[in-house]
Amino acid sequence: MNRRLLFTGLATSAAAWALLHTPRGRFSWPLRNATPRPVALITGASAGIGAEYARQLAARGFDLALVARRADRLYELARSLTAAHGVHCEVIAADLAHDEGVSLVEARIRAMDALAVLVNNAGFGTIGRLVNVDPGRQQEMIYLHVMAPMRLTQAALPGMMERRHGAIINVASVAAYWRFVGNVNYAATKAYLVAFSEGLQIELRGSGVHVQALCPGFTRTEFHHTEEFKKRQARQYPDFLWMSAEEVVRQSLDALGNGRVVIVPGLFYRALVLALRTPVLGETLMRVAGMVL
Repeated sequence: MNRRLLFTGLATSAAAWALLHTPRGRFSWPLRNATPRPVALITGASAGIGAEYARQLAARGFDLALVARRADRLYELARSLTAAHGVHCEVIAADLAHDEGVSLVEARIRAMDALAVLVNNAGFGTIGRLVNVDPGRQQEMIYLHVMAPMRLTQAALPGMMERRHGAIINVASVAAYWRFVGNVNYAATKAYLVAFSEGLQIELRGSGVHVQALCPGFTRTEFHHTEEFKKRQARQYPDFLWMSAEEVVRQSLDALGNGRVVIVPGLFYRALVLALRTPVLGETLMRVAGMVL
């Protein structure tokens, strides 16, 4: 490996990383008894990272709008959060992999006058080489990961900018920096969310609206227990690779508004992403991984 090229790549990555992590004023959290309470809308809120965002934002004093396909689970979560924190929880049953569901939530967002946080979390993964996978399922994933966050963000921005206060959190993945054998569209859609978040924060500089792309690695949720991942259920990943949803969301919210657009929870994953962003080294890592997968 050419040492000069490696050094240049590391220096370039570090400079880009520093540019995107310049402090610009922290997000203003609500007072405990604020009236009216600000609202946080969370997609994919029925389980995993989305449900954890709901729990932690309710504890921070937000009323909630909970969005997912499974209304029964949303109502159960809403009841528990209202009992624990006294917050109001609105349930919105919608499938954001299709235009009808996105249009429903989009309209609701435009009608909100106290929306302070939008968490674009809804998502799923698929397994299989592109030549073999169901094209309809790929289209649903791309719509859910790309079109839905873009449209909901666009709906939320006018009100946030008028109030000069708000936050958009796009839940991406460390997969944004990886090129997966058998998962090309998942990685591509997560890369879009990172690029979208970085560009949008530049557009919104000085507006009072903060943008974050959360890039977790393996997180203990229901994500890896779905039909899509049956083929990999037997594969065991080392314990050190796994983080809890609670810790992932805590790091996201603690960093909100500190100037860093991209948040990668966990020291191991931060080191991995830095390596993957480095020319030559990142290419080598992905080539080796491609031989193994």
